[in-house]
Amino acid sequence: MADHHDVVSHDQWLDARKSLLAKEKEFTRLRDQLSQQRRDLPWERVAKTYVFDGPDGAETLAQLFAGKSQLIVYHFMFPPDGKPCLHCSFWADNFNPVIVHINHRDASMVAISRASYEQIAAYNQRMGWSFKWLSSGRNSFNYDFDASFTPEELGEPVFNFGTQTPGCEDREGASVFTKDESGAIFRTYSTHGRGIDLLNTAYNYIDLLPKGRDENGRNQYWVRRHDEYEDLPGRPA
Repeated sequence: MADHHDVVSHDQWLDARKSLLAKEKEFTRLRDQLSQQRRDLPWERVAKTYVFDGPDGAETLAQLFAGKSQLIVYHFMFPPDGKPCLHCSFWADNFNPVIVHINHRDASMVAISRASYEQIAAYNQRMGWSFKWLSSGRNSFNYDFDASFTPEELGEPVFNFGTQTPGCEDREGASVFTKDESGAIFRTYSTHGRGIDLLNTAYNYIDLLPKGRDENGRNQYWVRRHDEYEDLPGRPA
């Protein structure tokens, strides 16, 4: 790997690192500004009463707030007649450890998919996750929040706020909601596609490495479910 990089003295390395640090600080300030602009977006009132199937039976969107005033929903790609998304599974590996901290900032977090709750529960158990994951199979939630699409829409630019074609009936994303004292619910933010990059803790660490993601335009060709990597103990080579 060193053949492709300059190898320098400590002082030279420190100079180069300080130069990059100035750019990192500028990026941090810009990110803070962008985060504030995200919080300043207008809200959209949620008029429908959605009912989901989950570990606690049927629950409305309002009940998913679990006593908090804010709610994060991860749109997990898992169609009723298909398999749970490998890449959403990579993202979901990050959920369990952080939700306890999210809860202490007046927010709840859940995942929602169109698959039946029985399908979801079986996969959740296999993966060893404990975060709350519900089925929207009996309502239009996924379609209303641009995470699922009809067959007629697959070739149309209707994904990611009209900038991309979805390509498949279910796509990844996250939506944020808030609930006021009267019980009214509002969508404050949604993001899709590369917009969920920062939600993946593993990628944030991998981006620090000399090789980075090492994907070279091949997307996430290397990702496996965490129990499917070939070199795990007990798995055949």
